[in-house]
Amino acid sequence: MSVSQFEKIARFRTLHSAPGAFVIPNPWDAGSARMLESLGFPALATSSSASAGTLGRRDYGLTRDEALAMARAIVEATELPVSADLENGFGDSPATVAETIRLASACGLAGCSIEDARGDAAPYDFNHAVERFAAAVAANRALPHPLVLTARAENFARDRADLDDTIARLQAFARAGADVLFAPGLPDLAAVRAVCAAVSKPVNVVAGSKGRLFTVAQLADAGVKRISLATSLYRAAMTALRDAASEVRTHGSFSFGERVMTSSDLNKVMRESQ
Repeated sequence: MSVSQFEKIARFRTLHSAPGAFVIPNPWDAGSARMLESLGFPALATSSSASAGTLGRRDYGLTRDEALAMARAIVEATELPVSADLENGFGDSPATVAETIRLASACGLAGCSIEDARGDAAPYDFNHAVERFAAAVAANRALPHPLVLTARAENFARDRADLDDTIARLQAFARAGADVLFAPGLPDLAAVRAVCAAVSKPVNVVAGSKGRLFTVAQLADAGVKRISLATSLYRAAMTALRDAASEVRTHGSFSFGERVMTSSDLNKVMRESQ
């Protein structure tokens, strides 16, 4: 039985208001989405870097049409709520960000995130960043079924370790109407606690990266509501691919075959998730 976009959005909102923290892993295609759904995760999120990697590109290497097409493929592969990483909205102007929100809704998404920086560049000027996100909120509120909208403050992801400015930006995004707040790259649990204590909206934190191997329990205790994995699972899959292929190329052996799922097991996962 197909789940409507309205139902997915409602379920996604409920996850953000329920007690404790939940993990939202990041698939990179329909197959990985179905695998994660089969493991019992309650929602999924795309990753701009992982999505770009599937096309042999670096992060921020997708066009808006490509990113939305990949998000739509994941939405159509699963009955779980899906939130899309929409980078900076694929444009500097508030009008472009607003149009991206409308197009995202048309893909059947339950949520999306908007960053306050372009690509690898430094974050936008504070006022411009707020203006852009306010345009996203206005476009979202005009939708028949508003998405769960996440605002991202990119200081720490851009080598600008400014916790005060990060918190000020998140507070401003919350006042503008953000549903969820996100500051990727926070260095430690003390910074995570500081962000969670300073805002009244649910906070998303990335786990699974080197130097940030926090547990779900630790993050929940710090006040985090949502835990995403960014490119961690994609990098794990690519690491396994590299190691298996290197064994074949270097040693002429195939012992990796003892460690992987059988074709029948994989087919079973894909069949049961349809």
